Amino acid sequence: MTEPVSLADIRAAADRISGVVVRTPLVPYAMADAERPLWIKPESLQPTSAFKLRGAYNKISQLLPQARERGVVAHSSGNHARAVAWVAQRLGLHAVIVMPDTTPPNKVAAVRSLGAEIVIVPPSERDTRPFELADQYGYLPVPPFDDPAIVAGQGTVGLEILADLPDADVVLVPVSGGGLAAGVATAVKALRPRTLVVGVEPELASDAAQSLRERRRVVWEPEQTYRTVADGLRTTGLGVVPWEQISRYLDEIVTVTEEQLLDAVRRLALDARLVAEPSGAVTFAAYLAGATTGKHVAILSGGSVDPRLLARVLTETDREEVVL
Repeated sequence: MTEPVSLADIRAAADRISGVVVRTPLVPYAMADAERPLWIKPESLQPTSAFKLRGAYNKISQLLPQARERGVVAHSSGNHARAVAWVAQRLGLHAVIVMPDTTPPNKVAAVRSLGAEIVIVPPSERDTRPFELADQYGYLPVPPFDDPAIVAGQGTVGLEILADLPDADVVLVPVSGGGLAAGVATAVKALRPRTLVVGVEPELASDAAQSLRERRRVVWEPEQTYRTVADGLRTTGLGVVPWEQISRYLDEIVTVTEEQLLDAVRRLALDARLVAEPSGAVTFAAYLAGATTGKHVAILSGGSVDPRLLARVLTETDREEVVL
C-alpha cells in the first residue's frame, strides 16, 4: 500500500518553504547529563512562534490559484491559526479562522493582528464549523494536521535535525493531532532507522498514547483533553493521515504530568533562555523525566505562552497553584 506521505514529499516541501520558513538551529542544552546530551530545536523562533508555518505554507502554496479565488478557512487553538493568517497576509488571501472559546487571549490577538476573520466557537464545534463555512462560502480548507501536505511540511523539521545531528539517538516530538509527529517520524526513520522517535503527550490528553498502545485510533471527548494546561495539545484524536504514519514509524509515546510541563517551561526560560508554551515544553519535560542514554533532540514546537501563565510559572514556588 502506498503511504500518504513519503520522504520525497518531505524533501519537496523543504524546497517549497525555503526562504519563507526559518531553518531553526539545534541549541545545545548546557545542563544536560553527560550520558544524555540534549539539543533543543526551537521552532518558537519561527515568525509565528511555532512549527505550524511549515505545513501551512506547504499546503497553501500548492493551491495558490484556488486560495486567491476562494479564500481559506482553518481551525486551531492558536498556532495553526496564526500560521494560516500569516501566510494569508503575505500572499494577499482572505482568511477565516475558527478558534475554540478556550483559546488564550494572546493567541487570539496574534491572529487578529494579521488581519484574519475570527469565528469563536465552543470546543465541540471546533472541528466541524470550518467545513460548514467551506460548504457555505466556498473557502479552501487548510486542516491543522489531517492532510498529506501539512504532514510533509511538518516533516521538514526531521530533515533539519538529521542534517545538523546525523547520529542523533533519540528525537522527542510533541503529539496532538499528529501532523508534526507523523512527518518527523517518517523523515527520521527513512534516513536513520536506528534513531528512536518518541512522541510526548500530557497525561490529561493522552489519546494518542492510548491509540498506539491499542493499535487503533482512539478519540477522547473535549472535556477530557481540555483539562491540560497545554492548550496546543488538546486535540481529541489523531488525524487519519497522521495515524497511518505514526502507527508505522513512531517508536513509542510517553506522557508527562501538568507539574512536569510547567517545571519544563520554567527551566527552559531560566536555564536555556528559551521561552516555551506548555505544549512546546512537553518534550523537554519528557527528557527531564526520562532515562534513555545517547544524543537527544527535543523539539520545542512553540513559544506562544500566555504572559500571565509565564509570570506565574516563574514566580510561584507551588506548581499546583500555577496549574489551578
